[in-house]
Amino acid sequence: MTRLPAENRLRDETRLPDETRALVTGLVLAGGLGRRMSADGAGVDKGLALLGGRPMVAHVIDRLAPQVGTLLINANRNADRYAAFAHPVIPDAIEGYAGPLAGLHAGMRAAATPWIVTAPCDSPFLPEDLVARLWHARQGAPGGPAQLAVARTRDGQAHPVFALAECSLLANLEAFLASGRRKIDAWYAPLRVVEVDFPDESAFRNINTQEELRQNEAPPARD
Repeated sequence: MTRLPAENRLRDETRLPDETRALVTGLVLAGGLGRRMSADGAGVDKGLALLGGRPMVAHVIDRLAPQVGTLLINANRNADRYAAFAHPVIPDAIEGYAGPLAGLHAGMRAAATPWIVTAPCDSPFLPEDLVARLWHARQGAPGGPAQLAVARTRDGQAHPVFALAECSLLANLEAFLASGRRKIDAWYAPLRVVEVDFPDESAFRNINTQEELRQNEAPPARD
């Protein structure tokens, strides 16, 4: 696995040209149980929780959709409510709320593009140049283009739910999931991966609890 420093991982571009964006499907991961956000631990649909008077997923769509050619929403509940955002809604093909990899698996199966980029529905502050940074780092990875680019903040923390992946990895991912494994970093460890430094750690914060919703009640600012 290669880690690119911030000064090497991006040129001047913060937005991909249209012909490149057309190669990338965006996938909003909204298929989790959201147990930490409910008082009884039964779970809530976090993507539909209101932040600044709008569902969190709406903020994520606002930031991710302009960066990609097409957008999908991975959701296992409330499909009709997610469909109101005017993007295709796809459930996990694997039963039992198997986590983000199950969402990526569903997205890869549905995508009509060679690349897919993921972002979770509970991270409404995601960078508006996320895809461009990941794309250029993937292309410029030492040893040749990487199969997967993962966001990483300067505190050394990788954020694998913010990732750009080659859809040709679908068979590899299916074999990994069939073995019963679910950890994202364990799946991509043997692949050609580049970790891409992002300077703003706050852009990757996620909202897991009702208290965090209250603390972030002001609508996410656009850059």
